[in-house]
Amino acid sequence: MTIPILHRTNPEDAATAITPTSLGRFLSASRWSASLSADELSRLEAEIIVKKIPAGGYVCRKGESVDAWIGVISGLAKMSLFSASGKLTTLTGVPSGGWFGEGSIMKDESRKYDIMALRACQVAYMPRATFMRLLDAHIGFNRFLIVQLNERLGQFITIVEGERLLEPDAKVARALGALFNPVLYPGLGHELQISQEEIGLLSGVSRQRVNQALQVLERAGLLKVESVGITVIDLPGLQRFEA
Repeated sequence: MTIPILHRTNPEDAATAITPTSLGRFLSASRWSASLSADELSRLEAEIIVKKIPAGGYVCRKGESVDAWIGVISGLAKMSLFSASGKLTTLTGVPSGGWFGEGSIMKDESRKYDIMALRACQVAYMPRATFMRLLDAHIGFNRFLIVQLNERLGQFITIVEGERLLEPDAKVARALGALFNPVLYPGLGHELQISQEEIGLLSGVSRQRVNQALQVLERAGLLKVESVGITVIDLPGLQRFEA
């Protein structure tokens, strides 16, 4: 059986203009905002810069000064590294609802990776001064960051394991499992519109091999392949899968 190719959604669907009200909804849906007052959230809306990043464009670049904490309002991005010889390694995907870069911004160091839009994205850039104000003034925000950093560490340990030890089917499973992390990307649910090409870019596996892997994972009862994406049935199983 050959699973139908998952078609990429229209990039323009994710690039429509965002309004202050929709930015406010995005902020309110973020776990770290629960302890903030309405006045503080309104102030954040005024200070955060929102940009449209086209498919293939850079959300941020390795080596840049870290002047903002970054959230993906809509779309799908990937975190990658290039070696000195030009070899590309994808670390993880960042779906809508995800925030990243808190470690670098607290250490005040240059960016250690590239973030590229796999499809058109709406991206929120919280200025470093705003981030540091929240860090200094809100215990709830500090607690969120502790959980976020711990979860990110676990994610990258899993990535290293995948690169060194796992076969293609398991690499695809782990890459998809990372996207559905309920701590890092709350509100994503169990469904995601994603193409086989995008899965391949996130897992380091060819699109043709992704198709085979999805068949294996579907037969194992871990996910269901839909016409424009996947539905996860057993997230813990997907995250632990080994071929």
